[in-house]
Amino acid sequence: MNKNALIEKLAACHRDGSLLKAGDWVDVVRHEADAYAVQDGVALALGWRFDRWKSGGASASGPFSHSPVNPAAGTALLGVEAEVALRIEADGRPEAMCIAVELVASRWQEGLDAPALLRMADHQSNAGLLLGAWQPWRELDWGQLEWRLSLEGQPDIVRRGGHSLNNPSGVLPAWLKHAGARAAAGTVVTTGAWGGLHALRGPARGKLAFEGLGEFSFSAAA
Repeated sequence: MNKNALIEKLAACHRDGSLLKAGDWVDVVRHEADAYAVQDGVALALGWRFDRWKSGGASASGPFSHSPVNPAAGTALLGVEAEVALRIEADGRPEAMCIAVELVASRWQEGLDAPALLRMADHQSNAGLLLGAWQPWRELDWGQLEWRLSLEGQPDIVRRGGHSLNNPSGVLPAWLKHAGARAAAGTVVTTGAWGGLHALRGPARGKLAFEGLGEFSFSAAA
C-alpha cells in the first residue's frame, strides 16, 4: 500500500460510489503532507481545476486545513454545512462573497469516524459546494449576524454568529500560503462551517439565509 495506490482507490470511489476501509490505509497517511499529496493526486486524477477550495481554522491562530473541492454535487450525503464563500482577487483579497452550502460525504466506510488524517486526505469529507448569488465583499458584524438553515423534514436552525474565526476572510492568509501559485484571481474559497455539521434526515433540500446576505434555496441528491 502506498500513496499512489490510495489516490487510485479514492478516485475510483468518487466515480463509482464505493467505500474504503480506513484500517487498510492508516499507515499510508502519517502526516498532513501525506494527506495533502493524496488530495492533490485525487483532484488531478478526476480532472478538477483547483478553482474551488474549502478552508477553515479552529481559531485565528490555527490550526488551519485546506482542500480543493468537488466541482459537482456528490451522492450518499451525510450532511450539510452553512457557509460563506469568497471569490478572490489576484492578490488574494476577497472581491465578492455569497452564501454557500457545503455538501458532506465520505469515501471511508467509517464515515466521519475515520481517522482525521484520512478524512483530510479525502478532501475533508467534501462532496460538493452549492453557491448563492454573488455580491461585492464588505465587512459585516459577523459575530452578531443571524442566519437560518431550513432542511426538509427538520425544525429550522436559527442562530447568531458561530464562525470559528468570527470573520470568513480570516482563513485567506493561511489558504494563500497553502495554495501558492494555484491561488488565481476568481478562485472560490468557502471559509468554514457556521454551527458545525447539520445531519440530513432525507434529501439535501432546503433554504439558507444570512442577515445582510440574502437567502437561497438548494437541492442535491442524498
